[in-house]
Amino acid sequence: MAKVISLVNQKGGVGKTTTSINLAAALGKEGKKVLLIDLDPQSNATTGLGLNSNDFEHDIYEVITNKCNIEAAIKKTPFDNLAIIPSTLNLAGVDVEFVKKMLEDQNFHQNEQLKNAINSIRHIFDYIIIDCQPSLGLGTMNALVASDSVIIPVQCEFFALEGITQLLNSIIMVQSSMNPTLRIEGVLLTMLDGRTNIGLEVIEEIRKYFKDKVFNTIIPRLVRLVEAPSHGKPINEYDPTSRATEAYKNLAKEVISRNGD
Repeated sequence: MAKVISLVNQKGGVGKTTTSINLAAALGKEGKKVLLIDLDPQSNATTGLGLNSNDFEHDIYEVITNKCNIEAAIKKTPFDNLAIIPSTLNLAGVDVEFVKKMLEDQNFHQNEQLKNAINSIRHIFDYIIIDCQPSLGLGTMNALVASDSVIIPVQCEFFALEGITQLLNSIIMVQSSMNPTLRIEGVLLTMLDGRTNIGLEVIEEIRKYFKDKVFNTIIPRLVRLVEAPSHGKPINEYDPTSRATEAYKNLAKEVISRNGD
């Protein structure tokens, strides 16, 4: 059965989508069957793998609103062992649609739509990675309820811990009422600029705060990593010799090790 991991941080610009794409691709390179779910209406994980809306008939919006079966929305990618359920701008309206359905039907569980869909395909994959939008709205709540664990990307910059308390409170709320087995897979330090002292200070602060929950792997700030999505490729395909390729390979191995695979 697949391990479902959401990448969550309501703060934007922390490397969440970059990590979703590259962790999924790195797990695929390690021989794991991986599904990446793009749960952000900005669709950056979708375009980052070289897809556009003309390349697919169904998306994650149709899945969680029961307009199509989840299997129909899964699209293979040219990358090793990696499939994706893409996103479109339609997803931006799902909060309003869910509230309307909840008012019409008292049995409608707005936070369980993604979980119900994923449960039918868990046996197909080893890992399901969910790229969440930078908010704590209904989409992210669906992801938390559907997930076994969360990875929290935190950039190695000033104000790195800004908003983390709110996120942790949301995770605790989900644990207490909707998904008691949800856990923090790990905190991932991203965008490290080794030329500055502030990055090293943030690493020390994060490790002090989260202790052994922090991954050993740190993702560097590199131009090649920023360029890769514009070419529709994960970093391990765009630049196999990049330090970022090595970093995400190490992260994938840490995830596999933490899950006893």
